[in-house]
Amino acid sequence: MKLFRGNDRRVFYGLLCVLLLGFSGAPAGAAEATAESNATALNTVWTLLAAFLVFFMQAGFAMVETGFTRAKNACNIMMKNLLDFSVGSLAYWAIGFGVMFGTSAMGLFGTDGFFLAAADPATEEGLWKFAYWMFQAVFAATAATIVSGAMAERTKFSAYLFYSFFISVFIYPVVGHWIWGGGWLQDKGMIDFAGSTVVHSVGGWSALIGAMLIGPRLGKYNKDGSSNAIPGHNIPLAALGVFILWFGWFGFNPGSTTAGTNLSIATIAVTTNLAACAGAILGMITTWLRYGKPDLSMALNGALAGLVAITAPCASVSPLSSVIIGAIAGVLVVVSVEFIDKVLKIDDPVGAISVHGVCGAFGTLSVGLFAEAAYCKSSGLAEVNGVFFGGGLSQFITQLTGVAAVFGYVAVSAGICFFAAKSLFGLRVSDDEQLKGLDIGEHGMEAYAGFQIFSTQ
Repeated sequence: MKLFRGNDRRVFYGLLCVLLLGFSGAPAGAAEATAESNATALNTVWTLLAAFLVFFMQAGFAMVETGFTRAKNACNIMMKNLLDFSVGSLAYWAIGFGVMFGTSAMGLFGTDGFFLAAADPATEEGLWKFAYWMFQAVFAATAATIVSGAMAERTKFSAYLFYSFFISVFIYPVVGHWIWGGGWLQDKGMIDFAGSTVVHSVGGWSALIGAMLIGPRLGKYNKDGSSNAIPGHNIPLAALGVFILWFGWFGFNPGSTTAGTNLSIATIAVTTNLAACAGAILGMITTWLRYGKPDLSMALNGALAGLVAITAPCASVSPLSSVIIGAIAGVLVVVSVEFIDKVLKIDDPVGAISVHGVCGAFGTLSVGLFAEAAYCKSSGLAEVNGVFFGGGLSQFITQLTGVAAVFGYVAVSAGICFFAAKSLFGLRVSDDEQLKGLDIGEHGMEAYAGFQIFSTQ
């Protein structure tokens, strides 16, 4: 059946033409406002989606750390990953965000914006601040949770809660201000796009100081100084954690554009993925050549090493360079884990110091070696070339200055933090608690009820 006949059809088409002409004749300003508001909406959605992906990395860290440690401490690991995010988020909301992004005092720290005071829900700019805070809060939580694995199986839970507050207020935000918040390293031109230093080295160097001060687990080292392996209880769980972290990194690195309208998110995703793949392969090959077997745990850490290393240069290097960076990180993490364990005699159950501290520093320095102006430009960074692309040593020296300054600051501030925790709460559980497991000693429960899980180690 026809809906329109004769004159009715002509009237309908006439009205349709009037409507179309009316829309096409809309003022130019209205069209621009719509395009601008659409871009703002897209950027907000993209930034929040990236934040949610990075939040899911908390589950990844929990799985990795639990799998690489013993069953009798699984609840303790889960509690620390839950509570460092909870305590850290509140601390970062109240103080940390203002220290990181507030009005700069001599390029050292921010002085306002506490409790999200500048985020006005009645304005578009204020609403954006809420999205940006959420993205930065999950980054702060990532820096905090790195320490959990390095100090696993012998740290008092109360001391860990104190540390989670301290790093979220005094350590991570200050370094973040220096490099991202208008501080002195940003003024020098340091590039750390998504946080190889701001996030990962801060967590890694804090882990180094904490592991040194707390000492090794019972049974880790013999009287002659030789090291004993203490295998994790669930390597498949650790592997699941690495895959979750790898997935979350696609929010971590591309999300650091904080703009869905910035098409460089595509190249950043590619460089991120390639570096992880190269790190996993070279981590496997290195252990295969050294020990005669392709070790899964080091292949997993190799993937994480590649991801950590590419986090700083992901927006400023080519895909080929990202493969090289990831490959070097895959070798570096194996060598570093062995050096820290056998030479320095520092007990790091999950290799957090090597993955996040050492490879984070390497990744930051790699900007000064592999950066290319074309990739920097597409990402909105200052157009620089690294040493291997004719840029000279200038950018590398800037990166080196940042790495050294952050190491020095974190070493001192984390030392103060752990000494304070030791004085207030005690840092290390008793030997009897270690033998029975922190699940029973600290939390009065077991992760695997009904199984005999504690050992003599």
